[in-house]
Parts: sequence; C-alpha cells; structure tokens
Amino acid sequence: MTASATGSTAADAMIHFPKICGPATTVAQVRELFRDDHLHAVLVADAGELVSVVERPDISAAPPNAPARWSGRLRERTTAPSADLEATRRVMTARQRRRLAVIDDHGTLLGLLCLNRTGLGFCSDADVRARAAERRGHAGRTLD
Repeated sequence: MTASATGSTAADAMIHFPKICGPATTVAQVRELFRDDHLHAVLVADAGELVSVVERPDISAAPPNAPARWSGRLRERTTAPSADLEATRRVMTARQRRRLAVIDDHGTLLGLLCLNRTGLGFCSDADVRARAAERRGHAGRTLD
C-alpha cells in the first residue's frame, strides 16, 4: 500500500497478524529471531497488551537469559490506529524506523506498520504471506 492515499490511517495500512512473543521470551531467543534479515522488531505482548518492542541494538549487551522485554521499549516505537498515515510515514523515514506497533489507548496490540524498503509505502498482509511462502519454497534447497 502506498502512503499517498489521502485520509488514510495507520490502521488502514497495518499488518493485522504480526508475529508476537510472550513476556518470558529471552534475549537469546530474540537473537535467534533476528537471524532473519526481514525482521526489524520483535513485539513482546502479555495477554494481548504490548509490553515492549525490541530492536537489534537493544540486546547487543544484554545477558542471553534475561527477559527480552527488559531491553526494549515502547516510546517512539508505537502509534495509534487513527494516526495519519502520510505524517507517520514521514516521521518513520526521518527517524529511519521501519516498524511501528499499532496499539489502542489501553496498550492492546492491534497490528504492525511496516515501511517498505523504498520508504514510499507499507507492506501488506498479502506481502507478508507471499514472503513467507517464498521462504518455505527455498527451505531445504541447496546451492550448487
């Protein structure tokens, strides 16, 4: 979805079923998840409430067995579903932030806003499904 649609909101462009981790997820487990180059943020939720957004630099010096949620934060890593999409895209681009969790007023995780590589639009649920299918298709193949 491009960000140029007038009147569009974060809720209009968010991924509706982002991958989430539970509150007991460790730093070591998050490091393993970050082996996927497409993963830019790990969402840690407890009973539907977003408790932390963890990015790679957050865990660089953290002990492996520590809860990952302690290393992340919510400030500047979330947005409201009603946030203007174009204004949000501009802020994300200026801050070089590719992901923002979309939460409601109670902290409930609603989705994930994923800025695409060009910075001109957002990934869709269909894009995520296609990328996952592509990865499954490459699983088990060897390079000759």
